[in-house]
Amino acid sequence: MASPKAWKTLDDMDLHGKRVLVRVDINVPVEAGHVTDATRIERIAPTVADILAKGGRPVLIAHFGRPKGKVALDLSLRVCLPALEDAFGRKVVLAETLEGAEARTAEAENADILLLENIRFYPGEEANDPDFAARLARLGDVYCNDAFSAAHRAHASTEGLAKLLPSCAGRLMQAELTALEAALSAPERPVGAVVGGAKVSTKIDLLTNLVTKLDVLIIGGGMANTFWAALGADMGSSLREDDLLDTAREILDNAKATGCKVILPVDGRVSREFKAGAAYDLVPLNADTKLGTDQMVLDAGDASVTDILTAFESLKTLIWNGPLGAFEIAPFDIATMEAAKAAAELTQSGALITVAGGGDTVAALNLAEAADQFTYISTAGGAFLEWMEGKELPGVAALTA
Repeated sequence: MASPKAWKTLDDMDLHGKRVLVRVDINVPVEAGHVTDATRIERIAPTVADILAKGGRPVLIAHFGRPKGKVALDLSLRVCLPALEDAFGRKVVLAETLEGAEARTAEAENADILLLENIRFYPGEEANDPDFAARLARLGDVYCNDAFSAAHRAHASTEGLAKLLPSCAGRLMQAELTALEAALSAPERPVGAVVGGAKVSTKIDLLTNLVTKLDVLIIGGGMANTFWAALGADMGSSLREDDLLDTAREILDNAKATGCKVILPVDGRVSREFKAGAAYDLVPLNADTKLGTDQMVLDAGDASVTDILTAFESLKTLIWNGPLGAFEIAPFDIATMEAAKAAAELTQSGALITVAGGGDTVAALNLAEAADQFTYISTAGGAFLEWMEGKELPGVAALTA
């Protein structure tokens, strides 16, 4: 993970009269030919505005869906043009082919902002083909990466291009890296994390890395069931991964060795049905717990929430990835909602720095109406996780080369 001081920003670049190739993530949801959530587009607007203000001409490079190196008209970026123009307040012209962009037609030359067609239509993109990267480089004078969410991929437009032109991070990338650096690389301590979700298997690397860096690790969701099973509990029909019990014990041992306090739920909302409005009992959770074969833990209980809120009050920095229960259905959203609101309140009072990321996490925080009160919400999925796992992201590393 590179230090923020190792990469340049738009403030370090002379953009006057230059074409700026900007890698962005506008892989947005679309229904019936219309963008239904323009959040990702809105978050790149400051970068585009800054480039224009500095006399540069943005050339946007983006992917949409998974066309696998072939032209797929249903995955054309044309559908994004109205939302882009709304967000930027400027005319955006689509260059349907690289040949069109290379030819610098009158329409393209007169456009305030040029958008290249779906970069994944070209097989050279995901193959990180040097010749394709060189072809892209000929379209501009400066490279700006504003797509942290794609930075964990070593593709031509995220890694190859950065090595061929003067390069910098865009405003969204800058904000993302600064927030993550503050949360994990040089945090205000004590620092803790909520790691929830269904499976330990998807977060082994994350947990393994975090226990070496945190003061407190709060484990929730289905993965907490695996940890209790590893400690000897009979978790009934609760979601768990019995093949990872040794791994769970290893993580707990490593946490103890590094001085990281692990908080598991001490009680759970236990039901016989996985459905909205299902009846439940509050059941204590410990190594001696023995649930019936038809019982399952679907959320952390009230005592667990109290433990979590107490832990929050002891922290200066909190990272959040994953819900504490089946938050999509009431009443098994209680722990996630209460913890999210408490973290938001502590953030707003200035007592806590909060950084969250991951699709389910953002959905849960939005449901709790807490997302806009966190210090920073990452729109990245895989890249956010890989950063937290301590892995080098090719798109970030290329900016520091």
